[in-house]
Amino acid sequence: MSEGTPSVQIEDSWKKLLQEEFDKPYFPLIRQFIVQKKHLGKKVFPPGPLIFNAFNLTPLNQLKVVIIGQDPYHGAGQAHGLCFSVPLGVKPPPSLVNIFKEIKADLGITPPNHGNLEKWAKQGVLLLNASLTVNEGEANSHAQSGWHTFTDAVIKKISDEKEGIVFLLWGKFAQDKAALIDGSKHFILKAAHPSPFSAHMFTGCKHFSKTNELLAKQGKQSIDWSL
Repeated sequence: MSEGTPSVQIEDSWKKLLQEEFDKPYFPLIRQFIVQKKHLGKKVFPPGPLIFNAFNLTPLNQLKVVIIGQDPYHGAGQAHGLCFSVPLGVKPPPSLVNIFKEIKADLGITPPNHGNLEKWAKQGVLLLNASLTVNEGEANSHAQSGWHTFTDAVIKKISDEKEGIVFLLWGKFAQDKAALIDGSKHFILKAAHPSPFSAHMFTGCKHFSKTNELLAKQGKQSIDWSL
């Protein structure tokens, strides 16, 4: 992301939907926030070209499911623009391991030996973090940057423009976003967060089979949750 809205590198259908947000006064301030952090010696994740990776891998017309995370992983090499996901070669973090355990219990799918969720994204699963950037080693450090304004607008626009989207809201932070979603024309599934602190309540939610049942009822292709 660089100076001025025309240079925002994001997939065309999303750029058209979100251009109004890019043109608002708050949006350039996000870049200023990130530049300021870098000037202070902070490392910011993910790398610039991957900030909008979730959008680039899941075009609007392919969108079926939205999973909402809080912010990117803050360890070196972990974040690549998809919530809960890590690049190939990076050990899956505990929350992702618990997601894989639930998929195994729900659908019988053996957990993969990696944590890259790009296959989900390419099937129409928008893996959206509320903040799209973070400082190394500092969870939630960009919560006040303006990203929440932007991603709240994304959720609201999806709600307004689409129908029959399945929203998976894990934990209180994500569940608070339900206020942005029209539950009369979309599906909202809620569960505890899959982190080690609350995974015992996430276990058994069966969100992955339930999502596919809701998609099938609409005549949509189900998600292959294997990786």
